[in-house]
Amino acid sequence: MSFVELPESVVPCRNLVGGEWQLPQGSPLLDVRSPYTGTVIGRVPLTSAAGVSQVVEAARSAADSWAATPLRERTQLLFRFRHLLEQNLARLANLAASEAGKTVAEARAGLLKGIEVCEFALSLQNLDSGAHMEVSRGVTCELRREPLGVVAGITPFNFPAMVPMWMFPIAVTLGNVFIHKPSEKVPLTACALGELMREAGYPAGVFSIVHGGKEAVDALVAHPDVKALAFVGSSAVARHLYAEGSKRGKRVLALGGAKNHLIVAPDADPELTAQAVVDSFTGCAGQRCMAGSVVLAVGNVESLLADIVRRAGSIEMGPGMGAIIDKGAVERLETAIDQASSEGAKLVLDGRGRRPKGDAWAQGNWLGPSILDHVGPEMEAARRELFGPVLSIIRVPTLSAALAVENASSYGNAASIFTTSGVVAQTVVEGVRAGMVGVNVGVPVPREPFSFGGTGESRFGHGDITGPSGLDFWTQLKKVTRKWSARTDGSWMS
Repeated sequence: MSFVELPESVVPCRNLVGGEWQLPQGSPLLDVRSPYTGTVIGRVPLTSAAGVSQVVEAARSAADSWAATPLRERTQLLFRFRHLLEQNLARLANLAASEAGKTVAEARAGLLKGIEVCEFALSLQNLDSGAHMEVSRGVTCELRREPLGVVAGITPFNFPAMVPMWMFPIAVTLGNVFIHKPSEKVPLTACALGELMREAGYPAGVFSIVHGGKEAVDALVAHPDVKALAFVGSSAVARHLYAEGSKRGKRVLALGGAKNHLIVAPDADPELTAQAVVDSFTGCAGQRCMAGSVVLAVGNVESLLADIVRRAGSIEMGPGMGAIIDKGAVERLETAIDQASSEGAKLVLDGRGRRPKGDAWAQGNWLGPSILDHVGPEMEAARRELFGPVLSIIRVPTLSAALAVENASSYGNAASIFTTSGVVAQTVVEGVRAGMVGVNVGVPVPREPFSFGGTGESRFGHGDITGPSGLDFWTQLKKVTRKWSARTDGSWMS
């Protein structure tokens, strides 16, 4: 029995330019392979800089009329888009799972999180009306939120629907025209979202898609008409894009990688903690920036650690945990496991060689949950983002020692504490440097309107990508001060 519905035929991907699907001239085509089977499920063009310019020009031509469209009218189109997402939820979930390797349930959850961001954007017509005040007799001040124009989002492979929907529902509803550059590894979901945006009735050029690799990204960063860039991916690329975009005067928010710590105190609830840790490091096969990849075991928590190993080892490959994005990632993860073992870590759960039963999955990219115990804080497995279902256990004597390890990390995305003590929990909440903190929560992703974003090497730029910070990122504030007549009864300002 299959646990994911792959496309029945190879899906040809195109750029969405001025409301029309177009194959960029002279661009080579790249095969898109499903991580589940290794079979080709799509083909995507690698757009050149000239092709990117064509997309930007089409978007720019739509920018002024879209910015002049009343907020309530923009919102009505987003209502339609949200309705179409719900109607197509099962199809989109299978499509995203097919190309990203996640389970269908995980893909569906990502879509629902994206819908939640849509709902936040839908609230703007009621919540974000600016400000107007009589600041002195005869003098008023007004605050107006205005769009930037052409903006772009560059998104990773691991969340083909959710991460783009962190960006474009808010950006477009605020009056910008948006260009989406999805990962060339997962273009099929992006095209499906683009088709739903067209079906919702968005004017030509308001939402565009450009496919490609590094050349397409560099062209978006360099193009003078692109006023803002949002990015989610590795820290190395995030740092580079932030530097390149900023020196060109663009607004850039680039979210990078992570090394998230799960602190387990001796008084932690055993059942809650063990399952939360396993779900955190195995969910999406560990291919997410919010995965808990390090357990900081405080004192004697031996029975709890044993339960974590038992639960992780019982996960069924395929239905319970999906595939790794490509064979290169599998090789990199297996090499990291070997290196940690050679450095003195103890491999207490080895997921190498595990895959679902059946010949259909034999050529897929598989690695089962793997756990390394007695990892030293100086080891690569403790410091570097591995981006896979590999958990490192670092044993520390005290809570202070755990906080020291967490805060020594160059990343600052997320951290969690597992405890039944309010004092212990508050000590960690106040003491960690991470931007998102969980108490007995393995994946502390905030719900809207609470925004998403880390610190340190996990974020380059100011603010967060969703919530109120997202409003500020995608717009500029215009301040208007008015006086219509001379007054003798006013203050110094009159």
